[in-house]
Amino acid sequence: MVQVEWTKKALSDLHEVYEFIAKDSLRYAQLQVEKIQEVVLNLTKFPASGRKVPEFSSLPYREVLLGNYRIICRITDAKDCIIVMAILHGRQLINKLSNGK
Repeated sequence: MVQVEWTKKALSDLHEVYEFIAKDSLRYAQLQVEKIQEVVLNLTKFPASGRKVPEFSSLPYREVLLGNYRIICRITDAKDCIIVMAILHGRQLINKLSNGK
């Protein structure tokens, strides 16, 4: 079975998504976080889901779009682990992605 790992940046991004939405609604903030987690869980079944990240088309990054958010992941060479690299609002620019956990 494919494992899932979250980088520190991705966990921080998830927390920021929650905090931003929670300013208006705690309920919708929780729902959005759950939807993001569900998308990531679905990647364990279909690791090649989504598309290549346009900004890094030569690298092994893929992204799944969920509403206004981009969930950016990397599949390990052995294809046994999905590393969640970042969760970005669609309007955010990607500066760089690191393997920092």
